[in-house]
Parts: sequence; structure tokens; C-alpha cells
Amino acid sequence: MRFIATFDAASFLDTVVSLFAAFVLGTLIGAERQYRQRTAGLRTNVLVAVGSAAFADLAARLGGPTDAMRVVANVVTGVGFLGAGVIMKEGLNVRGLNTAATLWCSAAVGSCAGTDMLGEAVLITFIIIAGNTILRPVANFIDRIPLDERHSEVSYEVRLTVDTPALTALRDKLIEALEAAKYPVGDVEEEPGPDYTAVLVAKLVSTAVNAAELDAVTDRLATLPGVRHATWESSTEE
Repeated sequence: MRFIATFDAASFLDTVVSLFAAFVLGTLIGAERQYRQRTAGLRTNVLVAVGSAAFADLAARLGGPTDAMRVVANVVTGVGFLGAGVIMKEGLNVRGLNTAATLWCSAAVGSCAGTDMLGEAVLITFIIIAGNTILRPVANFIDRIPLDERHSEVSYEVRLTVDTPALTALRDKLIEALEAAKYPVGDVEEEPGPDYTAVLVAKLVSTAVNAAELDAVTDRLATLPGVRHATWESSTEE
């Protein structure tokens, strides 16, 4: 039998250690995911880690380090497609990104174990678990901080509801008032309004504004003849 002729006890023992290490480390990662009831839990992370280790170990034994690197590159691509399967879009919300990233990292742990880099595999496992546990309260704390629009990617618009006959003159007044307040205008659009009115929408170039300054500008614009209403609003950029 070819198995008897080619069997190498030392190489087999090396494979056993690599796969067992991948199994244990994948279990640690998966246990945390299972505890939090994620889509990809204990078994999925273990299988990804062990599978990655098996492919890397097989390539290293049959072809050497160069072939192992090529296989690891393909493992990264393959696990990327697997991770895409746990990402779900619900309306404007996307769920499963962290779970997909954890699967990707489990593949890295398995690849390190399969190429006999056990120290690196343990280190990556520690970092993954720390990222999913220690950083969780930090992320929650940051999410509770009120949004400071001056330091976020926000677009601003000044909206003027005007009588249609005064549209052209008030368009110029709007641009002049904003530029005098050091808020250059990128574009001014016209929208139809109710009862023979039109709405001028000035899009600001600035991505950081002072609310009190814009309030003062809109208050002044509201007093101009032909202006029925003046306001400004912000929206988060995609």
C-alpha cells in the first residue's frame, strides 16, 4: 500500500499538532460568538480554523512554503465569500459585518497553525477575542456620545421659501448673505412651492458650520421682502 510507503510519523505528528491547535483556538473564538448568539458561532469558527489549517499544512507538506503561500491566499478569498453569506441587509441597517470579520480572522488563525506558526496563531486568537469583548463597551460608550456635526461628514442646505416674482433677486441676496458670513455656496437649486411660491435651496461648500451663525443668517433673510420662510438643515453624507 502506498500509505505505508509514504507514511512519515514525524510529519503526521506535526499535522496532528497543527490541526489540534487550530481546533482549540477556533473553539475559543467560536465560544465567544456562540455566547452572543451570532450567526456564525462555535462550530462554524472551528471548521473555518481547522479547514484553513488543513489546506495550509497539506500545501506545505506537498509543495513547500511557496505553495503554502498560494493556498493561504486562496483560503483568504474563499473565506471572504463564506463571510459574505452571514452579512444581512435590513432596510438601511447592515448586520453581520463583525461576524464575517471574525470568520476571516479564524481563517488567519488556522493558516498560522497549519504552517507551524503556533505562537502567532495564539496571539491572533487573543487579539480577536479581545476585540470582540474588551472593545465592546468602548464601542458602546462612543455610540452614546452626542454627534458633533462640526467634526462629522455632514452636508448643509439653506432653504428659502419666496414669492415667485422675487425669485431671481432673492437668489442673489441668498448667495450674498451666505458668502458674507463666510459660508460659500456650491450650488443653488429651485424647487416648486405652494401658493405661487418657490423654494431656493443653497448647498453649502462648508462641511462644518456654527449653528448660531446660520440661525442669524436665516433670521436676516426672513425679513427680506418676498421671503415667506427661511431655514437651514443638515444631513449626514452617505
